[in-house]
Amino acid sequence: MIPSSPAAKSPQSTSADPNWWRQAAVYQIYPRSFYDANGDGLGDIAGITTKVPYLVDLGVDAVWLSPFYPSELADGGYDVADYRNVDPRLGTLSDFDAMTAALHDGGLKVVVDIVPNHSSEKHVWFQEALLSPQGSAARDRYIFRDGHGTNGELPPSDWTSVFGGPAWTRVPDGQWYLHLFASEQPDFNWANSEVRDDFLLTLKFWSDRGVDGFRIDVAHALVKDLSEPLPSQAEIMAMEERHDGSHPFWDRDAVHEIYAQWRTLFNQYEPPRTAVAEAWVHHSRRARYATSEGLGQAFNFDLLVTDFTADSFASIVRDNLAQAQASGASSTWVLSNHDVVRHATRYGLPAVGDLDVGAHAVTNNSAAQEELPKTGQDGKAWLLAGAPESELDRELGLRRARAATLFMLGLPGSAYLYQGEELGLHEVGDIADADRADPTFLRNTGVEIGRDGCRVPLPWDAAADSFGFSTAPAHIPAPAWFADVAVSAQVGVRDSTLTLYQEALALRHSLQAPEELHWVDTQNSSVLEFVRPNGWRVVTNFGEAEVELPPGKIVLSSVHVQDGKLPGAATAWLV
Repeated sequence: MIPSSPAAKSPQSTSADPNWWRQAAVYQIYPRSFYDANGDGLGDIAGITTKVPYLVDLGVDAVWLSPFYPSELADGGYDVADYRNVDPRLGTLSDFDAMTAALHDGGLKVVVDIVPNHSSEKHVWFQEALLSPQGSAARDRYIFRDGHGTNGELPPSDWTSVFGGPAWTRVPDGQWYLHLFASEQPDFNWANSEVRDDFLLTLKFWSDRGVDGFRIDVAHALVKDLSEPLPSQAEIMAMEERHDGSHPFWDRDAVHEIYAQWRTLFNQYEPPRTAVAEAWVHHSRRARYATSEGLGQAFNFDLLVTDFTADSFASIVRDNLAQAQASGASSTWVLSNHDVVRHATRYGLPAVGDLDVGAHAVTNNSAAQEELPKTGQDGKAWLLAGAPESELDRELGLRRARAATLFMLGLPGSAYLYQGEELGLHEVGDIADADRADPTFLRNTGVEIGRDGCRVPLPWDAAADSFGFSTAPAHIPAPAWFADVAVSAQVGVRDSTLTLYQEALALRHSLQAPEELHWVDTQNSSVLEFVRPNGWRVVTNFGEAEVELPPGKIVLSSVHVQDGKLPGAATAWLV
């Protein structure tokens, strides 16, 4: 084992390396739930600046900020009213600049979320569109259509939105606008050159302020074919099985023309700005988003939608390393984020088998959910934390989560971590309806529990009000058990999950090797073992019975190892 508080990296350690992102550990911050510096119950930009020493001690290479822009919070900030400003509840542009400087001084890169598929209904352009006549240039920035029926009282199609309910909303003059997500999120018309030019200005605005990279929200949905007659919802669902670019709004080939233009802009900076696509597409189509002529990297969410089994993990790794090689990018590895149930909880719930999430986010894929076994609440427990507490084995879930994390951090490629996973946080399932804000819940009350359970503010101090997140009541109250996993209860503690993450991330830097691995035949279907080119060996036991470890020095393990035998649901690193 190594010391639990690794030394901080030099601020210049990655500053000039154009390939810093290829094997970086990126920490996702959900700003409203990270840390509140001004005591209003809502996390803010100054709160992130305050916690830069924590992030440096953790050992990550970069932070990714979920949206911090002015927003009505119809979708947790993903309804953006102004793409080139900071929500005044979270701070100012000066606060953003101070945060960026502090992170850079700590040797960390800054990645921000860009939401190009849709804006907030409060965006100045959409407000202008509502006040403008049909067929006007202002309306052409969005997708307006006449309705059907005698007086246009019926929507242009029967499409349903990702968050539930109709995908069309009528405006006072009788026309309808498209919103693939919430009605407060009207979709942009990316056939409009003004839209394309304005997003280039946004990307330049943040790049000029020192942002190092971008995470592109719903990257696969920008280009749409809305030729008449529009297909029915039933036809839309059938199209999702084609994976050939023919879907009217998911993963159309022409979307890559947009990203080629973005790449030209990114490459004007030194080092070039990076980008990673959130593209819930079939694995055979993912590599196109990750080429050097496009965004450069694409999220691989496969580990988010599979059980804790050796076969599934091995298949996912092989497939995604092959995709990375084909695109010239590095792979990305994700176990938790702001859209899904935390992996410590997923791994403690009944197994459901691999899910094909297709084009939608996992929490919103009704087709996939219908395939789930009937456990807990309407068969959606695994995805939506709707199972009763009796179905969740918390201890097993955390044990598997720690093992999966060490497995993932040993892989070649970049690792994306979600705030709080370093504390071993479970999903918070018991949230009062009045405290929930996720549109997946508000538009489907009683059917979907939504994503608020992974967005509860972080616990910093076990003994403080709001567990140290704020001096005021937090915007989502935390459960009492947060005291046991607060930062104050784990920092410097030998066997804590926080210490494990610190040790793993420090070791990962010292052991990092070329982006290759060699599989070792373990002769055991429950055990995976691979070796990196420098001899760094990763062994994960997905089973229950302990197994003999290969020769070598154990430098880190997710549980205590005695007599050279690795217990079940555990990972060890050897050199």
